[in-house]
Amino acid sequence: MRELLNQIKKGLNINLYFLALFVSLVIPDICGALDSEDGEATGQKYKNWFDKYVAPKYNGFLSGADCYYFRCSLLHQGTSQNSNSRYSRILFIEPGATTNILHNNILNDVLNIDVQIFCRDIILGAEEYLNHNEGTELYERNYDKFIRRHPDGLLPYIAGVPVIS
Repeated sequence: MRELLNQIKKGLNINLYFLALFVSLVIPDICGALDSEDGEATGQKYKNWFDKYVAPKYNGFLSGADCYYFRCSLLHQGTSQNSNSRYSRILFIEPGATTNILHNNILNDVLNIDVQIFCRDIILGAEEYLNHNEGTELYERNYDKFIRRHPDGLLPYIAGVPVIS
């Protein structure tokens, strides 16, 4: 899990904002699943996790429901617009385009957030979650199924070369 978070950070550092944003949006799903008895993600688990670990930084402008609707629209339709959202869209000003950082603003009916700050807020929430949950029986049981890099292969399938599974 921490390797996935590190890869989001690396993506942000080299201006791969689409990749960092898409992966950041699945982190609440993953953490919600890791923290559940059945190991499955749901919309409610996503919203609850986001509300606990990220939403407090957004002063009521971005809730778990808001982020969930955004996630669904972006990951499944490639749009920042969702008819269930209280905003007509979410927009990000590309970092470096201006000397100002524009974050957590309402512009008419649009929520403006900074993509780097947003992704880092998700990462910080996930790191806080991990600090409290790694090593627990529930987390370890679900994490056993989590995709990861196996640098020497994954026996009995492949040996001697890195595998992601």
